[in-house]
This record gives sequence, structure tokens and C-alpha cells, in this order.
Amino acid sequence: MQTFGLIGKSLQHSASQEYFTQKFHENHIHDAEYCLFPLASIEDVKPLLHHPTLLGFNVTIPYKSEIIPCLDELDPVAREVGAVNCVIKENNRWIGYNTDVIGFERMFYQCCRDVLRHVSTALVLGSGGAAKAVCYVLKQRNIPFTIVSRIKKDETIVYTEVTKLIINNSSLIINTTPLGMFPNTEEMPPIPYPAITHSHTFIDLIYNPKETKFLKEGKKRGALIINGVAMFKAQAEASYIRFIKPIL
Repeated sequence: MQTFGLIGKSLQHSASQEYFTQKFHENHIHDAEYCLFPLASIEDVKPLLHHPTLLGFNVTIPYKSEIIPCLDELDPVAREVGAVNCVIKENNRWIGYNTDVIGFERMFYQCCRDVLRHVSTALVLGSGGAAKAVCYVLKQRNIPFTIVSRIKKDETIVYTEVTKLIINNSSLIINTTPLGMFPNTEEMPPIPYPAITHSHTFIDLIYNPKETKFLKEGKKRGALIINGVAMFKAQAEASYIRFIKPIL
């Protein structure tokens, strides 16, 4: 049996096992399995790297950046982004890739083609691994953005600094945090929602639930809302292609 899987701290929300198991079935790959590997800390990944049948794995919150020192090499895009969500064993070396970039780019293009013509500035909520992929795509598209984080850093502002004026000037607001993800569906990023209008577009990278409290608040005020389903499918498909390449 050839093993693939997902590492993260809490994996209750994840649809990855169902997705990849179905892909293996559809493509008549009967000697592959996709497992969930919840890890209390990134240190727990080290024994997993010696798993005798493990050929690759995805990475989710909060280890997309923390996994990097554990790997032998990074793909150029993953190196520039500073985050990894897909790891492949190649010639007994662990190589890190970032398929979140592919996922967000495809979702962004499919769902936001009309929006792109009117985007002035984006507000990126969160500064973790998923945010890094989002910021990479925004840079590629020459869309200026501001990052909002819980902790003050040189390149970010904190939530208490997000004013109504900043909201008014940010037509695109992207949630990259896990706030609102199953099972904690009543959570949402603390921004001044009364400033939201029909001129805004809300993107939430969360796909479970499909409509988070963040998206509901935007929808209530007339904003265009987009969930993370399309991004999940696109990044998963890109990971799947990398997974099966060495076993076919």
C-alpha cells in the first residue's frame, strides 16, 4: 500500500481524505490510501518522515511555514512564498511545494474576473501560510494589499487598527484565518462590518462551512461573497497530480 495524507493540528474540518480517496477510486488506483495525521506539534512530523510507505502529504494549519526546516528542498514558488502545503518524496528526499498558489489563482480568476477590474486595494485577514500564498498571487496581479494580524509586525497592522476608512478603501477583503471554520462556526475576524457595502467582495478560504459567519456578515450588507470550495478543489487537484506522478 502506498500512503499519502494530511498533517495539521486539528483536522475535523478537512474534506481531504474523502476527496483523495474518491480520486484514487475514480482513477482505478487500488494500492493507495490517504490518511489523516493530526500532530500536536511540528516536532511530531519527524517520525512520520520515516514512515515506510508514505510518499507524500498535504499540510494545513498551523504548519505550512513550520514544516519548511524539516524538508530537504523547496520548489522555487514555495521558497518565494515561504509556505508549503504539499510535500512529495523524490529520490528519498522530501520536497516542498505550494499548491495553494495554484488554488487561489484559479479560484480568483474563475470567480473574480469582473471584480478584478474594480479592485483598488485588498485587505488580507491573517498572516499565516495561507495568507502568504494569497499575498503572492496579489503581488503577481499588482494588487496592493494590507495584511491584518493578531500580532503587530513590521509588514502588518493589528485588528484594532482596521478603521472604517481602511474598510472603505479596501474593495476586496480576504479571510485566510481559521476563524469560523467547523466546529467553531460562530467565530469571525473582528473588523468593522457596518462599513461594508455592495461595493465590497468577501473571499473566505474556509470551505467548511460553505457560508461562514464572516461571509454572512458581508452578504447581509450587499457584498459579493465567495467561499473556499473552488480553491480547495483546485489546490487538491494540483496536489493529486504531484502525488500520482511517481506511482504511475
